[in-house]
Amino acid sequence: MFLGEFFNMATKKKETAEVKKDGKSEAIEAITDQINKKYGPGSFMRLGSNKTVNVDVISTGALTLDHALGVGGVPRGRIIEIYGHEASGKTTLTLHIIAEAQKAGGYAAFIDAEHALDPVYASALGVDIDNLYISQPNSGEEALEILEKVVSSTAFDIVVVDSVAALVSKAELAGDIGDAHIALQARLMSHALRKLTAIISNTNTAVIFINQLRQNIATTGYGAGPTETTTGGKALKFYSSVRLDIRRTEWIKKGDDTIGHKVKIKVVKNKLSSPFKVVNLEIIFGKGISSEGLLIDLAMEAKIITRSGAWFYYNGEQIAQGKEKVRELLASDPKMRMELEIQIRETLNMGGADKVKEKLAEYLEEQKNGGAKEAAKENNDDENNESASSKKKSKKADEDDSNLLMSAEEAYSDDDDETYSDNDFEDTIVTPVKN
Repeated sequence: MFLGEFFNMATKKKETAEVKKDGKSEAIEAITDQINKKYGPGSFMRLGSNKTVNVDVISTGALTLDHALGVGGVPRGRIIEIYGHEASGKTTLTLHIIAEAQKAGGYAAFIDAEHALDPVYASALGVDIDNLYISQPNSGEEALEILEKVVSSTAFDIVVVDSVAALVSKAELAGDIGDAHIALQARLMSHALRKLTAIISNTNTAVIFINQLRQNIATTGYGAGPTETTTGGKALKFYSSVRLDIRRTEWIKKGDDTIGHKVKIKVVKNKLSSPFKVVNLEIIFGKGISSEGLLIDLAMEAKIITRSGAWFYYNGEQIAQGKEKVRELLASDPKMRMELEIQIRETLNMGGADKVKEKLAEYLEEQKNGGAKEAAKENNDDENNESASSKKKSKKADEDDSNLLMSAEEAYSDDDDETYSDNDFEDTIVTPVKN
């Protein structure tokens, strides 16, 4: 018995990092490697290290949020939770992510448990609704079973569930209004996520759960706890690799009209990079996240765009008065927009500048070819116009010549409007003139 305990202790000593006399950094590095090797990359890291895990990602469509997530977007093969108050921009953000996935050639599915998806709005945000697969389940069990089958198919790159709060169990649907159904939804989510996590990882599918906030009713008097909580129990909090808290902060006005609102997004959990980063976005009604507004904010942060009073300056030149005018300028000038994005990515070391340069080169080539085609079209139009004009002039000349020729009746007519018939000229004899 003593020998067995001795060998167990010896084995544990080998697994434990040794603390050297000159410091603890080697021990910390060793235990970090052990934990990450056993529990997965990103399980244990230094908060301020900005170290990231190499994973496939889907862009959020918001440059600042991609940067805050540390890996360039939402990770594939992981569970992501996006939660917030009503009308804060949760669905808008997920639709932008779907649009980015489709642009990259991926397939997307939307499980609409709330039965509230607006295809017109989704299309305005860039979603290809003709290639978006949708399900509107009748119960929470049905929704999660469909989710399992869709993810298991390995055909989809991203699946969105909108929302956890709308996943009503069959037992609750079968009961009467007012019946007590304690923790049914929490048990449903806990059971489903235990099965789904491995499938999601193996198929490399990004699964986004949209969730709502509820007031947390205090049941004890032992200090003030969180006043708000998400629906569906605690399982989703544990199984999510990324959790985003989105809040509306203020309205965006243009004169007296309200054209949108600003939101603050906090990365409250991130197993792939450092958490707790905060970004601010602008959502314009009917258009979604203002990418131009993000570029302006980042450019000002990098001092690429400067401001003096109400005027904005780019590369030392005055470009517009007021942020809204700068936004309109960038929206109407793709070349300037891409050049600005390249400068931002290079200045802030965000990566992805090469891809934007490729897009810029393609755009300039299209403009060049389009300009040549337009010039050729104008030349052809000019030649056709000249040819048509020449034909018109020739026709006019022929008409003038024909007007000079007179018929026999016209030649023998006089001012008395006396008319003659062809018979009047039948007996006419023409006598040659003698010299």
